[in-house]
Amino acid sequence: MPRPPKSPLIGRNGRPISKSAAKLRLLKTLKCTTKFEKRAYAGGATLVAGVDEVGRGSLFGPVVAGAVILDRGDRIRGLRDSKLLTAERREVLAERIRERCIGWAVAAIDAAQIDQLNIYHATRLAMREALRRLQPQPDHLLVDALTVDWPSADSRCRQTKIIHGDALSASIAAASILAKVERDRMVVQWDPVYPLYRLASNKGYYTQAHIRSLREHGPSPLHRQSFAPVWMASAPQDVLALMLEQSELQEAAV
Repeated sequence: MPRPPKSPLIGRNGRPISKSAAKLRLLKTLKCTTKFEKRAYAGGATLVAGVDEVGRGSLFGPVVAGAVILDRGDRIRGLRDSKLLTAERREVLAERIRERCIGWAVAAIDAAQIDQLNIYHATRLAMREALRRLQPQPDHLLVDALTVDWPSADSRCRQTKIIHGDALSASIAAASILAKVERDRMVVQWDPVYPLYRLASNKGYYTQAHIRSLREHGPSPLHRQSFAPVWMASAPQDVLALMLEQSELQEAAV
């Protein structure tokens, strides 16, 4: 007999929750540890770097990658996926990471390059650039959900791809925090230039107000022109009205 369809996850208000809300709920249950770092050290690694990106789903601005080599003898408490932390807590942890880690670097790929390459390849490029800037160079990478073309001519640097790595690995979480803090800083700097989009509050992500601004005023030069809500800004009003309705339902379900 065919299996019955899975029941949707239900929020506190009794409505089904969105996929993003369900993912956030899952991430909160995961424990961020140094288990993967210890495995890499046990396998002979001496410098283990966590690598992660932020901004992949944004409508505006760059995608930013971070790379961090934590000191294995210095545990920084409170590291976890940057999405699960308040902005104030991220700032505090970012300062601790920069002061106490062995090495760190961030790199950004702007909206024009994202439109040219597509977001997947732009993300990997940002990760490669962050690793290129990282000193000292690592001999093992822990990467959130991806593999990186690094280094191209040296097979001594091994990689471990970890699904939900920013919620499970302290090194990847640290990279996520540094990348998030840097990207937020970059986007907020553009808020006075493009006040119509409320970038200081939405950081360039999909919100009802952001979509309304796109509908009413069109995209700025720093919006990702290849992303559907941006290039559809001049679409018929009924199309954008449907997008707004779906966004409202998602927010109400959380």
